[in-house]
Amino acid sequence: MSHFFAYINRMRFINRWALMRNSYTENIQEHSHQVAVLAHALAVIRNRCFGGCVDEGAVAVAALYHDAPEILTGDLPTPIKYYNPQIRDSYKQVEYVAEDKLLHMLPRELQGDYEEVLRPSDEQVQELVKAADKLSAHIKCLEELKAGNGEFRAAAEQTRAALDKMDLPELKYFCENFLGSFALTLDEME
Repeated sequence: MSHFFAYINRMRFINRWALMRNSYTENIQEHSHQVAVLAHALAVIRNRCFGGCVDEGAVAVAALYHDAPEILTGDLPTPIKYYNPQIRDSYKQVEYVAEDKLLHMLPRELQGDYEEVLRPSDEQVQELVKAADKLSAHIKCLEELKAGNGEFRAAAEQTRAALDKMDLPELKYFCENFLGSFALTLDEME
C-alpha cells in the first residue's frame, strides 16, 4: 500500500508565515494551488508574448508539488532558511531527503514520473516556479496590508525587491497587468 497521496493530502495541515501575525492563515496546499496558477500564467505569457517554448503543463504540475517536502519538514520561515549559506545548504539537503522519502512511497513504476515532478530538470520550469512562489508571497503581503496588517510591510518591500531582481519579462508583464488588482477590494474591482 502506498501512502504518497495520503501524505500529499496532508499539505493542508502545514501553515505558512508562522513568525508573522496573519489576518488569515495560509497552508501549503492553498499556497501550492496559487503558485501553480501563477506559474502557469507566467509560462503562457513567456510563450505567447516573449517567444518562449516552455511546457506550460509541466510548469503548473511542478508548482503544485513544489512544497511537498514540507509535509515532512514543516515550513521553515524564510528569514531562518536563508539566514546564511550553511543553513540554506543544510535545509536543501533536508528537503532532498524528504523528497526521496516521498518518492519511495510510490510504486517503483511511478517513481520516475514523480521524480520529475518533485525535482524538475528543466531550468525554465524551475525558474518560473521560483518566480511564481515569490509572486505568491508578495500577493500574500499585499492582501495582509489591504486587511490593515502592517506587520507585512517589510515583507512586501522585500518580496517586491526580489521579484524585480529576477528581471524576467513575463514576471514584469504580470506585475504591470495583473498585480495591482490584488491590492483592491472586491467593490474596487467592479
